[in-house]
Amino acid sequence: MDQESIWGADAAHSYDTPGTGMFAPDVLGPAVDRLAQLAGDGAALEFAIGTGRVAIPLAEHGVPVTGIELSRPMVEQLRTKADESTIPVVIGDMATATAPGTYSLVYLVYNTISNLLTQAEQVECFRNAARHLAPGGRFVIELWVPELRKLPPGQTAMVWQSEPGYIGLDTYDVLRQHVVSHHFRFNETEQAELFRSPHRYIWPAELDLMAQLAGFELETRHADWGGAEFTAESDSHVSVYRLPPTR
Repeated sequence: MDQESIWGADAAHSYDTPGTGMFAPDVLGPAVDRLAQLAGDGAALEFAIGTGRVAIPLAEHGVPVTGIELSRPMVEQLRTKADESTIPVVIGDMATATAPGTYSLVYLVYNTISNLLTQAEQVECFRNAARHLAPGGRFVIELWVPELRKLPPGQTAMVWQSEPGYIGLDTYDVLRQHVVSHHFRFNETEQAELFRSPHRYIWPAELDLMAQLAGFELETRHADWGGAEFTAESDSHVSVYRLPPTR
């Protein structure tokens, strides 16, 4: 399952859910507000910009936004909502692709760093963020906390969501820190639709070490975009890393 195939035309056409899910105002609003605050008077670069879920409202806040995105179909979907002059996008891998200019903020939301399936690629993603930032610039990552405490000994799969018409199930390879998310959607018929995506999960302490290797320091970590305290029970985090003011 390579990423370009996973995030193809079918995924792009079904990705947007205006007003619900990850597009719900109570989910999206706090993220955009926080990113606008962190960008300040500077420009922002979004790694894996997708269909513009965050970039479009952030640009409407007055923040100049550029994107890097591997999937051309996702960018084509973005283009139905914002043109190249409004939100320019570079097609490429977020670990290696270069966008023109210098930024005060690079951000990577909704667990997307885990789409890079090796530790080396994830470290390169941090280094790529650092290359794009001005001194004192910030790299923001939104990421889930691995839920291995919920996985009984000897079991490799776990249902993490079950509701009418949908089941979300993860299968784990704890040796390689890999997880495959399975999304089953169904109705009253005998048929079900399956979407699968592979990930490499990262512990918060490991993420901090990746940041150090790229020259960052952890500035803040909260449980959500609203600034809730991050605790041992938190299932996700928003981590803000910063480069030194001078290099």
